[in-house]
Amino acid sequence: MLKFTAEHEWLKLDGDVATVGITSHAAEQLGDLVFVELPEVGAILTKDGNAATVESVKAASDVYCPLDGEVTEVNQAIVDDPSIVNSDPQGAGWFFKLKLKTAADADALLDEAAYRELIA
Repeated sequence: MLKFTAEHEWLKLDGDVATVGITSHAAEQLGDLVFVELPEVGAILTKDGNAATVESVKAASDVYCPLDGEVTEVNQAIVDDPSIVNSDPQGAGWFFKLKLKTAADADALLDEAAYRELIA
């Protein structure tokens, strides 16, 4: 199941683990990424807290954590080659995996239709 935030992050939920990244819309707005900084594995993140940083030729932006949880995995491939985020933001360009503190909190996030309405 895919969920979205108003800050342009997406989450793919698999039980109590969410794979998190930035949306295609966010990647388009940022332009070509040249740098990605990810959280450490084991980091405890809080909802709306700073989780990662991306820099493009246009600007630097924070990526926020969509829900409370612990980082279980990061995508080293996008650190080595940030352009993966531009070419496949909602696939190979994922940022990190988060073991959710309370999986039911995801119900409060946007579904795809609500997110499309937000960016329209």
